[in-house]
Amino acid sequence: MFTLDYQDGTLLITAAELPATLATCCRYDDRVGCWRAEAFHYADIITYLFQNKIPYQDHARAYQELTLEFSEQRSPRPYQQAALQAWLKTRRRGIVVLPTGTGKSFLALLAILRSARSTLVVVPTLDLMAQWASQLERAFHRPIGLLGGGSHDVQELCVSTYDSAVLQMEHIGNRFGLLIVDECHHLSGETYQQLARLCLAPYRLGLTATPDSPNQEESVLAPLLGEICYRIEIDELEGKALAPYQAITLPVELDDDEFEEYQKNRELYLNFLHRNQLRLDSKQGWGLFLRTCARMPDGRAAFEACLKQRRIARGGRGKIRKIWDLLQQHRGDRILIFTADNATAYQIGETFFLPVLTHHSKIAERRQMLDSFRDGSYPVLVTSKVLNEGVDVPEANVGIVVSGSGSIREHVQRLGRILRPSPGKKAILYELVSSGTSERYVSERRRQHRAYERPDTMPT
Repeated sequence: MFTLDYQDGTLLITAAELPATLATCCRYDDRVGCWRAEAFHYADIITYLFQNKIPYQDHARAYQELTLEFSEQRSPRPYQQAALQAWLKTRRRGIVVLPTGTGKSFLALLAILRSARSTLVVVPTLDLMAQWASQLERAFHRPIGLLGGGSHDVQELCVSTYDSAVLQMEHIGNRFGLLIVDECHHLSGETYQQLARLCLAPYRLGLTATPDSPNQEESVLAPLLGEICYRIEIDELEGKALAPYQAITLPVELDDDEFEEYQKNRELYLNFLHRNQLRLDSKQGWGLFLRTCARMPDGRAAFEACLKQRRIARGGRGKIRKIWDLLQQHRGDRILIFTADNATAYQIGETFFLPVLTHHSKIAERRQMLDSFRDGSYPVLVTSKVLNEGVDVPEANVGIVVSGSGSIREHVQRLGRILRPSPGKKAILYELVSSGTSERYVSERRRQHRAYERPDTMPT
């Protein structure tokens, strides 16, 4: 007779003899005199025992089967129904890739309804936690637990931040039959992986709009959540579930003194790289550059030159003038201005007397800004990276990318911020790129996505 127990994020398996198939995920623990496995193997172990008619007692599971009333009146769109069916066919384990604004959370509600098990939804931010809790409460009319932001209330339907889930999962990991991981690309980090490893939920749904490197991430996420079972892209839903859009790249000249200063610092920085045979396009490139700067006599000057040439390219005076032109051109529109750093965001805010939303903004202040943006009191909002993902701002129809990283994910997320549909809406994303600088290569790198492959989204 097999016996399964749950202890601190692991399964304890008591058995006279362990089948070879299960030995691959189990390890004998002399301290307790039984086998131990990570909790996420629960579904595979139970399935094996059931299929091979091996009797067992399950003391590990503590989640409940739920009777749910669903108050949502809307019907799923065809792609949402297709995504749900694909997930159900993969034994309720898998990742669904849907663009921002196409109803990933509604798909999750349908998955909860079909699974009818105690459910934990994990999200990256407190703003998202509040949004999810409100949606769950409206849909199911029952208490919703919260983990994060000072709350510690575990209910049969519960929402947690990633950070709180990592800290609490060893204590609550057997209380949920369905684990939903929103923005699941974050789970590829080693720390966040633990929240999925310590949870025994047999049903798992990962949601994301932007798997940046699908092959690499699938190899990390597939054992924890399942393979990608359904995927649809922005261009496939444009004009249907998403607003029609145009992405325009605008080259901007540096002023003469800025360009001279840029060239001087760029040369100093590149010479340091060449002398020390460093390449920043490798995975360890930036870390190796920092370590080399720390030990070389001219390292500090090279590091400062690197930051200065980047700062000039990202925030030249020409970009400020171009922002003013675009604000005049789109007077009356709802505009989001994105930057790579807080300093540039605050500079733009001070120049044009605009509200600025960064990670320094307190929660109450952040909600006030977003509410004012939604009702039109603030027609323009400047942000660094806070609005890259997750926050619902359907009113935005113009985006201005002043600066950003080379991440494809970040660039697609910023496009997604302005694509939520409304009658007669046409979205435009402007990307400001400093001519004659490394920003051109950064722009090319982050645009390597099918959403930017149409003729009207190609660089000019």
